[in-house]
This record gives sequence, C-alpha cells and structure tokens, in this order.
Amino acid sequence: MAYVLQVDFTMNGPFGDEMAAEFSGLAQSINEEEGFMWKIWTESPETNVAGGIYIFETKETAQTYLDMHTMRLAEFGITNVNAKILAINSKLSEITKAPGLK
Repeated sequence: MAYVLQVDFTMNGPFGDEMAAEFSGLAQSINEEEGFMWKIWTESPETNVAGGIYIFETKETAQTYLDMHTMRLAEFGITNVNAKILAINSKLSEITKAPGLK
C-alpha cells in the first residue's frame, strides 16, 4: 500500500522559477530516497508557504524521509513544519486518475 506524505511550512521564498533553479539539486536528491515514488511541489508566495505532496511505497519510508527532512529544514531555520502521513486508497485513486500507484 502506498502512502501520502503531506508537508507544508512557512518560508520567505524563493518561489516560482527562482525556487526551481535554487532547489533543483534537492529535487534530484529526493529521487534517491528509499521508497520514494513521486512528489508534487507546492507553494503560495502570497502566504509564504511551501511544501509538497509525496508518495512513498510504505508508511515506514515516508516516516524516515519526514524525520530526515524535518531535521534538514531545521538547519535552514524552518521549524514550523506541518506534516501528515496518510494511507492511499489505491482502488478509488485509480478511478480518479492518480498517477503511479501500482
């Protein structure tokens, strides 16, 4: 069963193309994390919020990544991390065109 890791936090930027340029190395490194399937990056420059929706193969790999990511964010002074790990109902998600859950 796949799991969603939903993360958001307050951040003063960068956003948009500047964020993409600055965090492309981080994006590449996420691909190497155990159990990682895919991520959607989220941002709201208007409210200074950034984060992402991740899909992991297991709850354990999602939790391991969250623990590491929370520590990494703290190194950048970001300590107000909101996170949830939720199971995915694959049968219903396939009906609604969720990618890559097999």
